[in-house]
Amino acid sequence: MTLSFCHLFLLLTTFLHLFSTTAAIGVNYGMIADNLPSPPEVANFIKTKTIFDSVKIFDSNPDVLRAFANTNISVSITVANGEIPSLTTVRAARRWMNDHVLPFHQQTKIKYISVGNEVLLLNNQDEINNLLPAMKSLNRALNKAGIQDIKVTTAHALNIFNGITLPSLARFRNDYAKSFFAPLLLFLRKTKSPFMINPYPYFELNAMANNLNLALFKRNPGLFDKHSGKTYNNAFDVLLDKTFSAMSAIGCGDVDIVIGETGWPSMGDGGNLVATIDNALSYNGNLVKEIVSGKGTPLMPNRRFEVYIFALFNENQKPGPLAEKNWGLFRPDFTPVYNAGVLRNGQIAPATPAPSGKKLCVPKPGATDSQLQSNIDYACSHGANCGPIQPGGPCAAPATARSRATFAMNSYYQTNGQADSACDFSGTAQITTIDPSYGNCHY
Repeated sequence: MTLSFCHLFLLLTTFLHLFSTTAAIGVNYGMIADNLPSPPEVANFIKTKTIFDSVKIFDSNPDVLRAFANTNISVSITVANGEIPSLTTVRAARRWMNDHVLPFHQQTKIKYISVGNEVLLLNNQDEINNLLPAMKSLNRALNKAGIQDIKVTTAHALNIFNGITLPSLARFRNDYAKSFFAPLLLFLRKTKSPFMINPYPYFELNAMANNLNLALFKRNPGLFDKHSGKTYNNAFDVLLDKTFSAMSAIGCGDVDIVIGETGWPSMGDGGNLVATIDNALSYNGNLVKEIVSGKGTPLMPNRRFEVYIFALFNENQKPGPLAEKNWGLFRPDFTPVYNAGVLRNGQIAPATPAPSGKKLCVPKPGATDSQLQSNIDYACSHGANCGPIQPGGPCAAPATARSRATFAMNSYYQTNGQADSACDFSGTAQITTIDPSYGNCHY
């Protein structure tokens, strides 16, 4: 029933649906590190020094959302996988929206809410079964709030296909094609939201017989698909056309595709011979050219895609092998790990972004809520002006430990004459030159 409706709806909408007409290059802004610059510094860097027009984060960090306010850079936020089962009612979804979206919309251009990340890959049945109900609840909550410019989606790793390698024959896994992907794609079509995928040729090397040149956009004999008559010269196009073929096979090939993550690590452990700077440069540098060209893929010619490169920074606290810490285009001081062509006019990034003219004290990205609460308690009992973060004050919302601590810690720092020792807080604070003020909350 679902599949036949999907085909019927496709026939009615094929000529009405327009795919994205402009290419867009964004970046994933991960924060699993203890040495990253503050979100306002990052926002300023992205806006003034790079070609990125959008960022994607893996939570809904209020400091990041505030930092990108009035920058004209769109932000995609993520619902944690573990939260999915609790968001299947509109009431719960509205509470989540009140905490994570409404305090920042419209000053910050929130573009997508990704409900979970790679849920099928992690194979938690409770999260899988509740994913679409949670997406529907969040969409209804947006509608009730009168918000039409935020789309609800979810990002998929590419373990979603059967074992066939030819792009034109790719199909969704039999255990999920009808029960999961057909209703999900119908929801995305109805809400004009994209199907988000995370294609990583780096992780597909075994399936591609270790054809490194195909993965890196380098010269190679190509992969010939005898069923479509198309030849593929890079693995990125292979993965996109596999996705398109699987979607088309259930009648939903008209739903837009957005690349939520893709990239290549620049360093790995001793046995990892493919995670190198040269390979990362080849993949990401050619990826940028591919997206900007707008040439599309063999099965989707001239189709322009929205892509988010993984990742902005190397993240020194990520678990796992060394490669997991080295996906970044930039080091924490904003210098490029390699030149992938994402800096404006080919410029070399300065070590620090342009200052705002004053010094402020803010929490480090890795500070925990318990540490931040201790900082609030200490600052407010030692001369900081904490009135603005009390209920009803101009800096009271959002009522998170990080937001309140940012104000309290800076007030303590200013009260103590901007002494370096007043911006330590047991190693959880850092000095910034970017003003985190927002709305009526002035630092």
